[in-house]
Amino acid sequence: MMSYVWGGMILLSVVFGSLGGKAELLSKTVMESAQNAVVMSFELLGMMCFWSGLLEIARRAELTEKLARLIRPLTKRIFPGLSPESPAMAAIVMNMTANFLGLSNAATPLGLVAMKELDKLNPDKGRATDEMCMFVVINTASISLLPTTLLTLRAAAGSEDPFGIILPVWICSVSALLVGVMAAKWMARKGRGRTR
Repeated sequence: MMSYVWGGMILLSVVFGSLGGKAELLSKTVMESAQNAVVMSFELLGMMCFWSGLLEIARRAELTEKLARLIRPLTKRIFPGLSPESPAMAAIVMNMTANFLGLSNAATPLGLVAMKELDKLNPDKGRATDEMCMFVVINTASISLLPTTLLTLRAAAGSEDPFGIILPVWICSVSALLVGVMAAKWMARKGRGRTR
């Protein structure tokens, strides 16, 4: 669906640019945008390599496992229906840890594994469990110690202080997480009351 939206926007831009006598400006802008996209891709690639390398160092130093142990008491309260030793809980903890470290590329496969493990515990395969909904809420809020992709984009765009957004990002992420968790808990309680 989105490909049609983007395609339509591009087509309309070309048509109106040509009809408005701005064909030369349009072609110049297209070429500059393509060049900027390639440059930004390489800058993002370099930063991803850097942060992925740091994650690998943290993994080998067992920092991620220590951080996972640190947040385990919190996950027990958020996911009371899951056993702390279950594969689903292990995947959830590792996903949350990777998100916290700002490594969304590493967190995505862990999130898919966690959802697959949660689905194995689901008695009603056509419906999401409370734990699945809570996991989606937590992933959507995604609290990051360092939002690496955002910092990289700001640095690539020439920001004088790419790290200047960290405090507002933390405030927004924590607020979104708290509201999301409370709403998910409330909806879970409301849903259980309806099925009784």
